[in-house]
Amino acid sequence: MATKTISIMDDVYELLVRNKKNDESFSAVIRREFTRKGNISDCAGILSDLTEKQFEEMEGAIKKSREYTRKHVMERIKGLR
Repeated sequence: MATKTISIMDDVYELLVRNKKNDESFSAVIRREFTRKGNISDCAGILSDLTEKQFEEMEGAIKKSREYTRKHVMERIKGLR
């Protein structure tokens, strides 16, 4: 097995230590953390701290972004004809 020596900051080392299981190497911690696929249920409730006003502002921004994108995509399509 090939090995590499890396330098990390003390706070990053502490993160590794906190996330390391008893029978796990630091390599295994890094592999586990960086190859983990997200789960959609991890997002449940992520917006629950937003106020009604913040939610409406976000919703409006999303709507404006979609309208802008749709308009410019259509303009580019027309330009290809």
